[in-house]
Amino acid sequence: MSHTSQSAAAVRAARSAHPEDGKPWWKFPHVWLVVGGPAVVVVAGFVTAYIAWSAPDPVIDPDYYRHGVEINKRLSEAQKSQAPALTGRNHALTPAEDHPTDR
Repeated sequence: MSHTSQSAAAVRAARSAHPEDGKPWWKFPHVWLVVGGPAVVVVAGFVTAYIAWSAPDPVIDPDYYRHGVEINKRLSEAQKSQAPALTGRNHALTPAEDHPTDR
């Protein structure tokens, strides 16, 4: 065999060893693993932005502090109204010598 026929045979052997040579980049599955992750994140970002702009959070009541104080007063009044029941329940199992003397 001549030198050119040997090199042509080597080139053919090299080409047959890599049948995917010459395929476009989008036909390789590993490319989609690399490109797919960031693409999904970009799409999720657009979806999140759409949700944020289409349904904004409600505005806080301008007098929120006064309303909070009123709620706290109502809660403390409810606790004061239950004080006799809680005291009786807590002392039901207390031995007689440990009862408070102010009653």
